[in-house]
Amino acid sequence: MPKRVDPEIRRAQVADAVIDEIAAHGLRSVTLARISARSGLAIGSIRHYFGDNLREVMSFTLHVLVQRAQHRNPGLPGDPASRVAELIVFLAPTSEQERKENIALVEYRMMARTDPEFAAEADTTSLAAAEAIRALLREALADRMIDDEALRREALLLLTLDEGFSLGSALSSAPLQEADVRAVVTNTLHRIRDAYPPRREAPVERSGP
Repeated sequence: MPKRVDPEIRRAQVADAVIDEIAAHGLRSVTLARISARSGLAIGSIRHYFGDNLREVMSFTLHVLVQRAQHRNPGLPGDPASRVAELIVFLAPTSEQERKENIALVEYRMMARTDPEFAAEADTTSLAAAEAIRALLREALADRMIDDEALRREALLLLTLDEGFSLGSALSSAPLQEADVRAVVTNTLHRIRDAYPPRREAPVERSGP
């Protein structure tokens, strides 16, 4: 009796082959034949799980990339400012596997600019990162005199820094160095905090004579 194969394992195997192909040759190079060569699966097997439709394979791979990005757990210990730094360091691709997945996400996001079918899911990771950075930065600057508009701009600065790490890694032949990312983010956060004066505590009212 033939061994039963878990369809989800096979589909993930195909997605990994797509990611490797994009990292090596770009998104436009992906074909069923190249996926077959990288995954070791016959084209017929790929069609069994996805139909005779390369776009379905590409859509599934994008979904896998987004889910992996969302389900990684950064931990985020320490004070609020440290948690902001840890989040951005966590988001930066500092391992070879993260670099490959980041390249694939960047290429999907470029394609999504003119392909509405992929646009919503391709933007999911950036939107989630923006919301997390803004919320953590608000905590980190709770003791500083900063208005909502300034807070929005500072959060945008940190998100742009994160996007820069992503693009820079996608254009590089090696992952980013975690120590470099951490130093850049930590120094940026120090400059942000130093730009705003501390809040003054309200004076304590005394009762009686």
